[in-house]
Amino acid sequence: MTSPHYESLLSSISALSARVGVIGLGYVGLPLAIAAARAGFVVTGLDIDPTKIVALDAGKSYIAAVSDAALAKESSAGRFRSTTDFQKLVDCDVIIICVPTPLTKHRDPDLSFVEKTSRAIAATLRPAQLVVLESTTYPGTTDGVVRTILEETGLKSGSDFFVGFSPEREDPGNPTYETVSIPKVVAGDGPQASALMERFYAAVVKTVVPVSSNATAEAVKLTENIFRSVNIALVNELKIVYEAMGIDVWEVIEAAKTKPFGYMPFYPGPGLGGHCIPIDPFYLTWKSREYELPTRFIELAGEINSAMPRHVVSRLAEALDRKAGKALSRSNVLVVGLAYKKNVPDIRESPSLRLIELIEERGGRTAYHDPYVAEIPPTREHGALKGRRSVPLDAQTVAAFDAVLIATDHDQVDYAALAGSASLIVDTRNIFYRNGLTGDHIVKA
Repeated sequence: MTSPHYESLLSSISALSARVGVIGLGYVGLPLAIAAARAGFVVTGLDIDPTKIVALDAGKSYIAAVSDAALAKESSAGRFRSTTDFQKLVDCDVIIICVPTPLTKHRDPDLSFVEKTSRAIAATLRPAQLVVLESTTYPGTTDGVVRTILEETGLKSGSDFFVGFSPEREDPGNPTYETVSIPKVVAGDGPQASALMERFYAAVVKTVVPVSSNATAEAVKLTENIFRSVNIALVNELKIVYEAMGIDVWEVIEAAKTKPFGYMPFYPGPGLGGHCIPIDPFYLTWKSREYELPTRFIELAGEINSAMPRHVVSRLAEALDRKAGKALSRSNVLVVGLAYKKNVPDIRESPSLRLIELIEERGGRTAYHDPYVAEIPPTREHGALKGRRSVPLDAQTVAAFDAVLIATDHDQVDYAALAGSASLIVDTRNIFYRNGLTGDHIVKA
């Protein structure tokens, strides 16, 4: 039987008159909110951080994927506003959850943000609302956590309100793709919720990919990131093996990727960082315990990737001893790149933080340079590094260091100048060779 609430909500979404609320105005939520506003919906962005609201009210975007001009256009047209007042959710017909899903210190899923947000929605829940989870999580979260909390109100999913899942697929720093051009996987709790999900996202993005259930959609995102984690671990292990054989893994990959079929290039690095790859695979590992099934590939990949910072520091120590005749314990090291990937300011799970800690544990002294990260903010696992500031990358500053460790290959760095002023460079990203810069003082790691 078709719910009358479904009919009214489908009609308002189709007419672009449905009011949209996006909870969590970070790298996922803010671009999505602006995309929905650009499509014609009136959007309210909600966040618990008042500094974000102050910035947005002043017309200043803190997310590279959303320009000040795009923000101003939707705000001046009355299609976007932001607030910390979650009571405004009662006015929203479509509510989208874009909050963090980190791990605990024991590497178990931390769904506290999802649970708190769901309870905030439940406080104003009314009939004819569609609630969507976009946060990456294990299969069963949307139906087992979000829906369960919402149904504690006495309203029923599928008849009074509707629940769906659509995994975020943002790639910060990638100018090729934006929110509207990335295909959107969607699912719902039942056929009516699924239809609402398809209709809403089809109005916002170019391509919608419906799947059969929320659990399937949740598994899609985990599969994407597990695929990357396992393959990165493979090339990281190959790098270590080939180093022992005197073979350059970067040259191997460049040659291998000329094969037009059956091969996809992945690249080694100093470790994994960011919001997805170091974290998401362990959501499935945790969930699989419920079924008494091992996830050996996932866990082994995590072990290999987690061990890379220590391997890099060992290579740094060897290079200092061999090239400079100096122990790491008596050396000053400049780490170039604090962000977890190039051309972004995001340091979440960045291996650079662990590299700094490992160098200092061995008695070395460190500083860092990053054109995107002026100061190290508070972090859960690296609190002692809070407040350190980026140093300049001029010739005089660089010359004062015994070694420069390239952890992140930002485009804004002048690598030719760096090659000319540094006495020793340890390059984890192959950026110097890629720029045609070679020399006995440049070591790959």
